[in-house]
Amino acid sequence: MAKVPLKLGEMIDGEALRGKLASIADDCGDAAGHAARAAVLALLRDELAAGRARAETMLMSDGGGTACAARLSHVMDEIIRALQDFVIQHVYTSRNPSSAERMAIVAVGGYGRGTLAPGSDIDLLFLLPYKQTPWGEQVTEYVLYVLWDLGLKVGHATRNVDECVRLSRTDITIRTAVLEARYICGDTGLFEELLERFDHELVRHSGSEFVQAKLAERDERHRKAGESRYLVEPNVKDGKGGLRDLHTLFWIGKYYYRVRNGEELVGRGVFTRKEYLLFRKAEDFLWAVRCHMHFHAGKAEERLHFDIQRDIADRLGYTSHPGLSAVERFMKHYFLVAKDVGDLTRIFCAALEEEQAKHVPGINRIFQTFSRRRRKVAGTSDFIVDNHRINVADPEVFERDPVNLLRLFWFADKHGLEYHPEALKLLRRSLKLIDRNLRRDAEANRLFLDVMTSDRNPELNLRRMNEAGVLSKLIPDFGKIVAMMQFNMYHHYTVDEHLLRCIGVLSEIEHGDDERIHPLAHSLMPGLRPQREVLYTAVLLHDIAKGRPEDHSEAGARIARRMCPHMGFSAAETETIAWLVENHLVMSMTAQTRDLNDRKTIEDFAQVVQSVERLKLLLVLTVCDIRGVGPGVWNGWKGQLLRTLYYETELLLTGGFSEIPRVKRAAHAREQLAAELSGWSEDARARYVRLHYENYLLTVDLADQIRHAEFVREADASGKRLATMVKTYGFEAVTEITVLAPDHPRLLSVIAGACAAAGANIVDALVFTTADGRALDTILINREFDRDEDERRRAERVGKLIEEALSGKSWLPEIIEKRRKKRGSRAFRITPQAEIRNTLSNRFSVIEVSGLDRPGLLSEITGALSDLSLDIASAHITTFGEKVIDTFYVTDLTGQKIENPTRQAAIRERLTATLEGATPSKPSRTSQAAAAE
Repeated sequence: MAKVPLKLGEMIDGEALRGKLASIADDCGDAAGHAARAAVLALLRDELAAGRARAETMLMSDGGGTACAARLSHVMDEIIRALQDFVIQHVYTSRNPSSAERMAIVAVGGYGRGTLAPGSDIDLLFLLPYKQTPWGEQVTEYVLYVLWDLGLKVGHATRNVDECVRLSRTDITIRTAVLEARYICGDTGLFEELLERFDHELVRHSGSEFVQAKLAERDERHRKAGESRYLVEPNVKDGKGGLRDLHTLFWIGKYYYRVRNGEELVGRGVFTRKEYLLFRKAEDFLWAVRCHMHFHAGKAEERLHFDIQRDIADRLGYTSHPGLSAVERFMKHYFLVAKDVGDLTRIFCAALEEEQAKHVPGINRIFQTFSRRRRKVAGTSDFIVDNHRINVADPEVFERDPVNLLRLFWFADKHGLEYHPEALKLLRRSLKLIDRNLRRDAEANRLFLDVMTSDRNPELNLRRMNEAGVLSKLIPDFGKIVAMMQFNMYHHYTVDEHLLRCIGVLSEIEHGDDERIHPLAHSLMPGLRPQREVLYTAVLLHDIAKGRPEDHSEAGARIARRMCPHMGFSAAETETIAWLVENHLVMSMTAQTRDLNDRKTIEDFAQVVQSVERLKLLLVLTVCDIRGVGPGVWNGWKGQLLRTLYYETELLLTGGFSEIPRVKRAAHAREQLAAELSGWSEDARARYVRLHYENYLLTVDLADQIRHAEFVREADASGKRLATMVKTYGFEAVTEITVLAPDHPRLLSVIAGACAAAGANIVDALVFTTADGRALDTILINREFDRDEDERRRAERVGKLIEEALSGKSWLPEIIEKRRKKRGSRAFRITPQAEIRNTLSNRFSVIEVSGLDRPGLLSEITGALSDLSLDIASAHITTFGEKVIDTFYVTDLTGQKIENPTRQAAIRERLTATLEGATPSKPSRTSQAAAAE
């Protein structure tokens, strides 16, 4: 990496600045007065702004992140030096200073390293020889107040040398700050005394203690920021693989190895020259990203939110390539750098561990040697167990037999061993041995399959293979999706991390862990045991073709057909894996976006699946895929939809699907309902049963029909025209709200608007009308509370708002407008689409719309459908992060499908405009209230 010239002389002229400050003192006469202070503040504010502007311009020109941070630090140094000179020469002058009236201003913390981001804190130590004096207090206060008035965040401490050393003994944060102390101005003797005493009294005797404290601190920081370094909105400063991890390495190296800069670690054998250059390159990139983020946001923004990722990619000069947008290419580079930081950390810790082992004194060293004794790994002479971790027996292990690159992971898995850092270091330096011959080697492939399908912890060992670079070399197509981010709010991890987490979920299912999450998948796994290698391989490969211009499912199937024969799979097994990869989204999309009560949905899905065996495999793959997306994506409602689709399809594939005509099935359902209403009078029972049409009787479970009957009966008895009923479902993680109201074309639109105003997310809706002109609509919303009592109270509040909206008491557009857009949604661009299909149902036209989500969108869409004179039978609402895919089963007002091409075009045009927000379909006060008339 070429080093970017710092050009510090171009940033700020310190001598000229001091001259201007002296002129202010001369012009004002009273340097301590308000006029002089205001002039000083104005001058320094201009100098700071000009320095930052020059730093940003140079960053945009040369791209040097570390150079930009050094330039900003230099600007601050010169401002503080000039300010201190002004204070002690013109404001608080001391004619005959005593030995106590001395001070050094020292940069500590990040500023002490000589690097600053535009929004970084300025950490200062005002170093004194003894106790504070009135003169020292005045100088310190003047400097600090000016810096604060400049809008800077200043962390500061005023201590003498004794206090610095004493506090450093007990506070690791203070010790780290002093470790990075850098002289800015003032008494140099004080600063040198601090460094000498700090090194002699602390650093020399406490290396191991400091190392343990900083590594524990790092682990806690990772826990708070998110354990994975592949979160799609990473924290550039404190996240795993971020700048703080590099700083931790530098702190430990500086403290333990007693070096003053990172390059000296090469001489100490910690890093090779290549690894040190990788350290520098990673640091430079992360500093560039962080500085761009601060300049762009105008503040200390540390998390790469979706809102700014596209802008930062533009500032860094990334462009789009086929299959990957500019922002996705930028983020892939970011995650590759984060991976490099992880590699450097492991290398560093390995060297540190060996160094510490050399310096264990006396009897402790004997015990450590005993506890670390080496032994051979059973079944091989190429690997040993070193301190409970697998290590290589000699440096030629991989050169001698490249298959050992896989055996390392196989033996580690078989014996439950962690990996010795030295073995991983040698492995990374031997990756060139993985070539076409090794990829086709039968034993190597057998070993890989054993690791991937292990009964122990396949996710852990595959992750180690990925971190070491073996997976990318062994499966080149996998290498293309390593660190690849998908720019959306649905996927929480990079593609490779998602695939590894899916393997972990599959292993959990097989072990019976979390059976309550999806009991059907768990119950099917024992029967799939003979095909577990097929299933594990399909799970690993299902997203392997992401980031290509073509459909990733089809491209992934081609990759599977090419790879699997070399992995030892038969032609039939290869075809099954390829089919699973090609169709891995079909079950999820069918379950979430189609009406599972419509027989045509089940018939079409069964036509794709064709066999019960494939159905079982696809169900388990689908569960793994959804659960591996990220926290909060899976819920019980999705599980229930998958179970329903599975059972209905299994029934059809095994010949159990009912062939009884629809009219006869409806008549039988009517008789069943009448029989269950045993406590009703004969007239009331007959009158109620006649209210419902065939679709209601064939769609709604008998238990729910009985519940609805009591609900309607109670509403009628109390004379209510509007009524709502709530039922919570804990396992399915949804809550049902049933609405009884006079039928109206915009009824569903008003209900959806009320739910949006209440912050309730609708996932499904069934719409029924009765023979007496009323609507009995069932709305399912995502559950928010764990306790049924809390959830019921919340749902009742939603129901109350629905009733108020339908009666015209609440004005929905105003309430919806108050709800802020979800964070990040404005960063995304989704082309709105509206499709009308008549082949997906025998009785309904199916309208599918997709676009960017926003509060109240469902209300606008359903309102538009009503304006278009369409009757909605059911609505299926699916949200993938910022994207919605909503499906409506509709007819015209005569109960027929929408066949006319001109009318279809008009519907598409209106819905597309609604999705774009061009013609919002908000109900007027009159139409909203009319829904209750």
